Amino acid sequence: MQSSRREILAATAALGAFMAAPPARAAAPQAGQQAPAFYRYKVGSIEITVVNDGVSRMPITDDFVGNASKSDVNAALEASFLEKDFYAGPYNPIIVNTGAKLALVDTGTGETGFQSSKGLNGRLLLNLAAAGFDVKDIDAVIISHYHGDHINGLLKADNSLAFPNAEILVPAQEHKFWMDDGEMSRATKPRVVFGFKNVRRLMTPDILKRVRTYDWDKEVIPGVTAIATPGHTPGHTSHVVASGNSKVYVQADVTHAPFLFARHPEWHFMLDVDPVAAEATRRKVYDMLVAERMLVQGFHYPFPAVGHVEKSGSGYREVLVNWNPTI
Repeated sequence: MQSSRREILAATAALGAFMAAPPARAAAPQAGQQAPAFYRYKVGSIEITVVNDGVSRMPITDDFVGNASKSDVNAALEASFLEKDFYAGPYNPIIVNTGAKLALVDTGTGETGFQSSKGLNGRLLLNLAAAGFDVKDIDAVIISHYHGDHINGLLKADNSLAFPNAEILVPAQEHKFWMDDGEMSRATKPRVVFGFKNVRRLMTPDILKRVRTYDWDKEVIPGVTAIATPGHTPGHTSHVVASGNSKVYVQADVTHAPFLFARHPEWHFMLDVDPVAAEATRRKVYDMLVAERMLVQGFHYPFPAVGHVEKSGSGYREVLVNWNPTI
């Protein structure tokens, strides 16, 4: 059947319009990853850099909280607009630059963590480099306690030293507990047994010859004082960084995720070695933080993990600092 003259003219016009139109541009490629995560702020004359190590992601088991049900934990997650059945916990070591000393507080999960998590955590060395730090310039690594997410980053994947020129400053009570063969033989909780095995694996001769113990209520380095916060582990230690009239309470694991364990200070986390003591410590520290309106740095807080806490019902609520483009 022959096309009508009108159909031919319409087709010709459509073809001309198509040829005249500019070529379609390809969509921009997606980045597929976050920018390096570090954030700086001042405490008096001391500069602090929060250097994110990534996050963990673990299923909520029936024993995730020893004295609350899985449904209670899921309700708390939903109340904070978070996914049910999984705990996503950030890791946030800090660099303390006093001008005379460059100290790292806790180390994250290390290169082995990066490999086993496929980059979900173990990002400290990458983010330190992005923040302009050379690991050879770090004078001291200050450890809060001996759980793997705080000490595993002392070693690289090949078991060489991640911070080759640093003293490793550890709480005397913590070191005594985890290096005691008698305590290890008496351990019954599977996670504590695993903790002993991990500490003994990590404490290579190269590490041990750099270890120096420190005591509570004394300066670890100038401007950084050790504070006893036992319970999560027997020698668990927090630190106060102070300069002039300014200070920040570096709380390590006094709480883990604040949307769970600050809101519910009575909850006993599965990794607490002595959960009753951990709860007592948590309430004491958080009442002090509220009363003194002191800045707090939380290892497992959402990045950049620094803010204040306030009373909220029978628990507490974190109020994170506003992002500041200047220091």
